[in-house]
Amino acid sequence: MKKSLLILTLLSLASANAQKSNAMNTKEAINKKVEVLLNKMTLEEKVGQMNQYNGFWEVTGPAPKGGDAEKKYEHLRKGWVGSMLTVRGTGQVRAVQKIAVEQTRLGIPLIIGFDVIHGYKTLSPIPLAEAASWDLEAIKKSTQVAADEASASGINWTFGPNVDVSREARWGRVMEGAGEDPYLGSKIAIARVQGFQGDTEDDLAKVNTIAACAKHFAGYGFAESGKEYNTVDISNATLYNTVLPPFKAANDAGVRTFMNSFNILNGIPATGNSFLQRDILKGKWKFDGFVITDWASVREMINHGFAKDGKEATKKAVEAGADMDMESHLYVAELVNLVNEGKVDIKFIDDAVRRILRVKYELGLFDNPYKYCDAAREKQVVGSAYNHEAVLDMAKKSIVLLKNDNNLLPLKKSGQKIALIGPLANDKNSPLGSWRIAAEDNSAVSVLEGMQRYKDNALTFEKGADLTIGKTTFVDEVVFNTTDKSGFEAAKNTAKNADVVVMVLGEHGFQSGEARSRTTLDLPGVQQELLEEIYKVNSNIVLVLNNGRPLALPWAAEHIPAIVEAWQLGTETGNAVAQVLYGDYNPSGKLPMSFPRNVGQCPIYYNHFNTGRPTNSENNVFWSHYTDVDKTPQWPFGFGLSYTKFEYKNLKLNQSEYKKGEKVTVTLEIANVGDYDGKEVVQLYIQDIVASLARPVKELKGFELVALKKGESKTVTFNLSEKELGFYDNNGNYLVEPGQFKVFVGTNSDDVKAATFELK
Repeated sequence: MKKSLLILTLLSLASANAQKSNAMNTKEAINKKVEVLLNKMTLEEKVGQMNQYNGFWEVTGPAPKGGDAEKKYEHLRKGWVGSMLTVRGTGQVRAVQKIAVEQTRLGIPLIIGFDVIHGYKTLSPIPLAEAASWDLEAIKKSTQVAADEASASGINWTFGPNVDVSREARWGRVMEGAGEDPYLGSKIAIARVQGFQGDTEDDLAKVNTIAACAKHFAGYGFAESGKEYNTVDISNATLYNTVLPPFKAANDAGVRTFMNSFNILNGIPATGNSFLQRDILKGKWKFDGFVITDWASVREMINHGFAKDGKEATKKAVEAGADMDMESHLYVAELVNLVNEGKVDIKFIDDAVRRILRVKYELGLFDNPYKYCDAAREKQVVGSAYNHEAVLDMAKKSIVLLKNDNNLLPLKKSGQKIALIGPLANDKNSPLGSWRIAAEDNSAVSVLEGMQRYKDNALTFEKGADLTIGKTTFVDEVVFNTTDKSGFEAAKNTAKNADVVVMVLGEHGFQSGEARSRTTLDLPGVQQELLEEIYKVNSNIVLVLNNGRPLALPWAAEHIPAIVEAWQLGTETGNAVAQVLYGDYNPSGKLPMSFPRNVGQCPIYYNHFNTGRPTNSENNVFWSHYTDVDKTPQWPFGFGLSYTKFEYKNLKLNQSEYKKGEKVTVTLEIANVGDYDGKEVVQLYIQDIVASLARPVKELKGFELVALKKGESKTVTFNLSEKELGFYDNNGNYLVEPGQFKVFVGTNSDDVKAATFELK
């Protein structure tokens, strides 16, 4: 038996070494091919690889005549374009790829980029909602579905995942990230990178994977006052311990591209920031993919006052490590002259082009430039039944139960009169969210449609009011209805005769996302008035929220007995909501961002630092608090209820003292003491009580999604190593210091049991 085990172990090691050797050989072979090609290229062709253009004409039609489109077309034919974005569909991608491959001197294929943020045509929940699942396998699968559809449509590169940590609900782009915590954000970053690219380096060459892009590097989520594109001014401690960890995790997972951000950091725009791009990313982290700028961000350095003109902006960007220019048109206009004039060293150009060509080789584009242009596969994969099932599963797992007084939920499946009210209840467009470029408008399943499938109840629908006025698009400001309440009376009459009222309220899908900053976090338009009017005639209300960010709803939190956070759940929204409301799925989601009591608390987050006066120890006014509202959030990070009840007990550490390098083993029993089978996200936090830098009151360092049958109990075990116990100093050095630590385990960041140990 022992001999057989030894043989199996040796065979396993041999196989692992062979795989490692093959990967090394592949990388070395690609690097050699890159050098051969690089030596054949003219300076103009090299710069062309660093130039990305947006789609600019109907590519399957005649060549454009006149204007910017004709210039771009001529650049494409000359080999002066390395990438295009927003070109989609196998027919269009094949058309532009054919020009690049068959009509240019060297035939270098294009890499085709697209914003596949939470799905392609079949949309998953917005990323913030997916983060609420805390289910890494489900998130990875959701991302795989997105990659499968996008790759089948000719796309081989996505501008995702967004791994920006943000504590600021006013900032619209929180909908794209994983919330306020760097540990959870790091785990989700890995899941998304693997979902897009596959688990190994070789997987990137498969036809159903695409290159991922970690963005926005770095600090974008800390824009002052939550205002889009605004200044970022943070400490090194925040940069190293909060902002950078998800980016480092994405890099360690093998992400092939990074996108820099619009903001400044330490007074320097990220696009021209060599500290970020050369010192940290390409230096300390040894990243060997390439960096793409955000849209026109090279040119925007002029607006920042960091460059006097396009020529200076180009020089600063390329020297800082920005490899590809997205739609500034400056690299292609300025770089050749800058090199010829001796103002930019050719080494910066060669480094950038090597990186870009390397990723193209890794994708297999040189072996088959048309590998993503299979029309039959596109027809088979995009919008498939399998994909709909996958996004429905993800949507259900993303829903968070915030309140359920008197067990109003789940709804009864028969013998109950239900009034469905609200402008979002029959909306098939808003639930798609903001980033749905390839999805068809009005393609979501509405909540009304989802609930109508439960036919044994008397269901009556009244909108109550319109949410918006006029058209709603990705590029226009949303205009809300603030005056028309003509539907209120019909809604109230319907509510009077119901046993339960389900109200679907929240934000429009285009109210969150890029350039959608808010100074209020309430229900827009006349929705709050509608909610209060319905409450007057029937207080038995289930409030279903559709939104892309944390909202501040103090009145609803106090008065409404049941509140369901359903986010913007994508294509299968209505089916997911209905299955949760009727109890066919027991909600298990937990908040990835704290929900404030009002907007004046923002930014609010659980992993804050203690002040010198954290509590009212002197029984007077001079302590850290607000005079008009509790300083705690309405619902804290990690919060989420279930239809069943979980009991935590017997928190234990295997030792009270540990030597450096020893693992800290934490165990705790959890029991399902309620009436339903369910899942619970068990969360572990630590506090380094005294350190050379002040540490947060709590930091998430572990979680486990535990499924328990009714009456079942399990022991959950966490192992903490130096990876979890340390922190970065202000110079980016990782420290693990001796001293006392607290361990907290519980159902959310606030409701925990605690134990203490010492690290020698």
